[in-house]
Amino acid sequence: MKSKTTLIIAEAGVNHNGSLEKAKRLINVAAEAEVDMVKFQTFSADRLVTTSAHKAEYQNQSTDGSESQHAMIHKLELSPEMHEELIAHCQRRGIGFFSTGFDTQSVDLLVELGQDLFKIPSGEITNL
Repeated sequence: MKSKTTLIIAEAGVNHNGSLEKAKRLINVAAEAEVDMVKFQTFSADRLVTTSAHKAEYQNQSTDGSESQHAMIHKLELSPEMHEELIAHCQRRGIGFFSTGFDTQSVDLLVELGQDLFKIPSGEITNL
């Protein structure tokens, strides 16, 4: 029988709040915890939400209630250059980079950056 291993993935998500330095600190903490990979989210606010979309109540409670959902989400985007820096930082720390691509262009970006493992966003699980 073939031996099986467990892959431990730290969920960074958008907890970097759009800050490259905070994202690197999340990687550092994940590496110190000796997980196998750290997962971020790859998306474009323009492709994810309309400019007139309202935020969910829980989002209004924890963010500026006067900004739109689009504006809030836009602040959380990682640029292609930020992705490159985070992938390199993961390599330096000996941890794998992993991301959820929220649309085909985001998945294309991840492929261009050498990624071959993806997570399907939970909200897209039934989107054929």
